[in-house]
Amino acid sequence: MSGNLRSSKTTSKSPKTSPKKQKGDKAKRSSKGKRKQLDKKDEVDLSMEGIGHPEIFPLVFTTKTQEIFNCRVDEDVTEENCFKLIKKEDIIQDLKTRAAISDFHPVKRVILEYPGEELLVVFDANFQYGQNFYLVASEEAKENFLKPPDTAEEKEEKSEEEKERTLEVHACKRSVHKPWVSLGSEKEVEEESVKGYATKIKYMFSRARGKFGAPIGFTDRNASHVKDSYVECTSYQDKTFSIKLLERDVGIQMVPKVKEASTQTKWTYPKNAATQYSSRQLSYEELEESLSSEKLKEFVTSVHLRMEVALQQNEIMNAFFDDWKALAEDESSSGDKSDVYLQAYQSFTDPDYLKDRSISCVRWHPIIHGIIAESATQRYSDEERINPSDKLLLQDSVIIFWSFSDPTRPQLILECPHDIYCFQFSPSDPNIIAGGCFNGQLVLWDISKNEERLQNAKSITVGVKKSVVNMDGASVANPSENNDTSEPSYMEDDENDTEPPLVRYCACSSIECSHKTVITDIHWLPDHFEVNRMGITFENRAEICVQLVTCSPDCLILFWDIRVTKTPSKPLFEKAKEKKIFDMPPGVPDTFKHLALSWKPLLKINLCKSDTRMEYSPIKICLLEQHHHYKILDKAQSMNKQKALAKEKPYAKMSVPSKKPLKALESISNNFFVGTKDGEIIYSDWKIKIDSNSGKPVSKKPSHKYFIHDEAVNTVQISPFFKDIVLSVGGWNFAIWKEGVTDGPILESSCMTQRYTTGHWSLTRPGVFFIGRDDGNIEIWDLLKKTHEPAHFQNISESTITCISPWIASSKQQFLAVSDDSGVLHVLEICPILSQSSSNEQANVLDYFEREVKYLKNYEKYQEFQAKERTEKEQTQMEKTSVATKQKTKIDGGARKCR
Repeated sequence: MSGNLRSSKTTSKSPKTSPKKQKGDKAKRSSKGKRKQLDKKDEVDLSMEGIGHPEIFPLVFTTKTQEIFNCRVDEDVTEENCFKLIKKEDIIQDLKTRAAISDFHPVKRVILEYPGEELLVVFDANFQYGQNFYLVASEEAKENFLKPPDTAEEKEEKSEEEKERTLEVHACKRSVHKPWVSLGSEKEVEEESVKGYATKIKYMFSRARGKFGAPIGFTDRNASHVKDSYVECTSYQDKTFSIKLLERDVGIQMVPKVKEASTQTKWTYPKNAATQYSSRQLSYEELEESLSSEKLKEFVTSVHLRMEVALQQNEIMNAFFDDWKALAEDESSSGDKSDVYLQAYQSFTDPDYLKDRSISCVRWHPIIHGIIAESATQRYSDEERINPSDKLLLQDSVIIFWSFSDPTRPQLILECPHDIYCFQFSPSDPNIIAGGCFNGQLVLWDISKNEERLQNAKSITVGVKKSVVNMDGASVANPSENNDTSEPSYMEDDENDTEPPLVRYCACSSIECSHKTVITDIHWLPDHFEVNRMGITFENRAEICVQLVTCSPDCLILFWDIRVTKTPSKPLFEKAKEKKIFDMPPGVPDTFKHLALSWKPLLKINLCKSDTRMEYSPIKICLLEQHHHYKILDKAQSMNKQKALAKEKPYAKMSVPSKKPLKALESISNNFFVGTKDGEIIYSDWKIKIDSNSGKPVSKKPSHKYFIHDEAVNTVQISPFFKDIVLSVGGWNFAIWKEGVTDGPILESSCMTQRYTTGHWSLTRPGVFFIGRDDGNIEIWDLLKKTHEPAHFQNISESTITCISPWIASSKQQFLAVSDDSGVLHVLEICPILSQSSSNEQANVLDYFEREVKYLKNYEKYQEFQAKERTEKEQTQMEKTSVATKQKTKIDGGARKCR
């Protein structure tokens, strides 16, 4: 109050001062203000003077500052005990030590000018002043915080005590009754009261006086035997609860009138009719006369030119081509829905190895018929895999081989260091298998010692020869070597019921140099080229597959080489020590002994996003240079080469890569498609470039990115008939891509009601592919029939479909292996409509893809034209608006002049 009064007095006296004195005072104040601004130009005013608390300065205390001054949150200071006294000397020492890094630097001048020895720091848990702490910069405010004044409750208690004392002093006064005056509240009480409007029903129950207190006996009796003993209370509509519609929306659609009509043809009795005739025979004289007649010469002369044209046409086209037979082929390939089916042929499961497991990968043996391999993974969450329990550590991780001849027991089991998510047979030698583990390691097996066991347990086919792999996870038979097209017959194995042999892995990649997460896809590079450390392709003189490519969600794509790498010479004692360490266990082949504990990737590709520093997480990879595109050209030659390589065991004679310069292959495509964890499709190149700034080799950034799928992509597969057509499946839709078309997919399906889990192309029908769903159904798509919906779908299991792999057993028999999430492998026989293609089906499918490419380009041009037309319309509209505005301003100016 005194301050306010003092200020009012000064203001009242101010008008009495002379004008010259006022000007001098203003000049002094302005000069002082300028000096203060120059002194404090580097400081920021943090006080709460704007809200009436100039003594409070909010500060941000980092963890380091809290540890230095022992004011750690929730340990030294809490919401209840929020005060901390800090010596002024300690704060000044911190300002000298850490200078501008100190959290007290913004209030350095306030601390130096503080008169006391200790400053009060308060922990602001609710961020009342915007930061986690605030500094109290006056002694008076510090005393008020540490010793707060009496609260309102204490003041009320004191006032009540004073009132009680005054009541004791005053004498008791007698209360006077006053009459009640109505203010309208009784009406409100009456309106809110509940009153019963319906008349109540009264029931009276009576009994004879003599039956009071008599014993009661209960008996069973049929209600239908006594009249009126059973009354049915049927439901009825209560009119009191009927709601009257005040407004109703009614739609009317005009439809044509329907008229039913029928006709009946007259039926007559069939009658047999026949005509018999005999040829007319000319005599020798009549024949000579007819041949020498002028009429015949004129006829031959008139039709001479037409006969020459007809003979030329016969030379150009096949006159004996059977059009009816070709038409029958087309009709057979497009049969009714009842003719399209997948018939159950066999199923495999094992209660020991596949219990509570999900099948992750299925592969047919490339050359032994009736042998199929599968890998399974434990159904654990990501948290359980990061922190494995004893149950997870003790669980066996295996790859199981099954045979059609004995579906009850496995034929061979491959031991794995960890759960296998994907694996592949080597195209050069099927006895070599590469697999990707859940912990990111790459593993190799050699089953050449057990090849005879698999051949003895195989299915015996009559008149059908073996063939080579023609695509990922599928084997194709070559029926052209034998004219006998009879279906294969499977015979039982005569071996004793013994346990299947367990084969240990013979090579494993180094954990430090492997992927950091699960390997989700693996491929062997074709045998006609190899890749160096810079991603450049060279000729492969060994003509066997010696390199692999893997991908993982850790944002890396790795290339591996299984050959011996030449290392610098080491001392003898180190070689002896390594020999002891790298000795293979008994019974394990030493084919890849040189890779033990030292296998590292040859090439690393990091998929970085072009706009940010983030990276893509690849799940599936598809190389445009696949093995089957070169092997499918000559089936007999490739099959003979496959058998010869299997007999020679080419991997047993591997050597160090030659130092001679290899021939670079410019015709090999370095591009690949990748499906990511976020549903993106990436198109990139595996060549390495040199960074212009650092001079270090770096991976190329993807050239194109498309966001098509809503969830992780689970299938990216190239067509076995077209080298530039790729199928991608993920989320709730699928898409078909063509290399060279950068505007997007040439075909994209709409979102379905069920999630897609896997997909695979047909091996014999160019326009057919299979897609598995999470409800246990399989969709069969035929692009020549329908493109907006599947041509057929069939239920296979009650669990989620995890893998699909087709296999051709003969020219008349094909199988489809389908695995589910419950650990069961189903083998289905594909019907002839889905397995036999017509003579011109490949050309029709290619024509369909070309039409879609043209449509996509025309659509992009149309969109560009529309955008250009829209901008032109906007520009013309803006010009018209500006012209109208100028005319209006001119008219308004002329009107003002007239006024």
